[in-house]
Amino acid sequence: MSTRPIALALILLALTACSGRMPLDAHAADAPQAATPAAKAPAFRPPDESAIPAGPYGDMVRRGREIFVHTRKAAPAYVGNGLNCVNCHLDAGRLADSAPLWGAYGMYPQYRKKNHHVNSYGERLQGCFMYSMNGKAPPLDDKVIVALETYSYWMAQGAPLGVKLAGAGYPRVPEPAKAPDYARGQAVFGRDCALCHGADGQGQKVAGEYVFPPLWGPDSFNWGAGMHELDKAAAFIKANMPLSRGGMLSDQDAWDVAMFMDAHERPQDPRYHGDLAATRKAYHDTPMSLYGKRVNGRLLGASPAQ
Repeated sequence: MSTRPIALALILLALTACSGRMPLDAHAADAPQAATPAAKAPAFRPPDESAIPAGPYGDMVRRGREIFVHTRKAAPAYVGNGLNCVNCHLDAGRLADSAPLWGAYGMYPQYRKKNHHVNSYGERLQGCFMYSMNGKAPPLDDKVIVALETYSYWMAQGAPLGVKLAGAGYPRVPEPAKAPDYARGQAVFGRDCALCHGADGQGQKVAGEYVFPPLWGPDSFNWGAGMHELDKAAAFIKANMPLSRGGMLSDQDAWDVAMFMDAHERPQDPRYHGDLAATRKAYHDTPMSLYGKRVNGRLLGASPAQ
């Protein structure tokens, strides 16, 4: 008997669990209600996917989309974990407030403190493979980079260059009244996140493929990825999680669960060369990074997930 109908049914069940009114909503009436946000400027709207043209250019756009959504399958030589680009850039890189590609493309070339030089957009994509995908950087002239650049360029058509668009990146979350706390974050995780990501944070698979990504451990992003920093993780979580219900968590909950997520081991920062303290000083010298810090009895980065 084919496993495909079963796999599809499980995927639909999982998605329903994360977007419908399930038991995890039972606390909603008692939870602190977020303030009504001020009206925001409308986000840029990328072209519909049905508008991708025919011909070689359109083929490269479609290839870029395929790589973006199914990175592990479409670019296996450059991926070292269980993630796909779409895990942190939702709706195939289209969704506002989820670091959409149309918001990033027009902002490069750009100086980045992370590597202390002006990066092209292709170099920025290379960094995603090295850190978020825990893999290796494709050469700039590789079809993987060219396809992703083409997909981004097509999506950003009509957007002004050098202008930060409404909906680009992740919206900043104000620092909470109380310092982020591991125990409170663990409670938020169990209440609002474990249903999809698993009680152990290792994601969920159907037919051998992740339908919900791991948040720490050997198949997650490494210690060099931006998502390991508390402010970036809290911003993504607040705007987008639980899936399809972004904005549900309070600011405090978003920071607390970011703390819980980022206080777990993950693959080593590829810039590490045998000295944890030196690596922290060189690349993680910010209170937003837990790398090289002792949290909940563990010296993070000392025993990276493998």
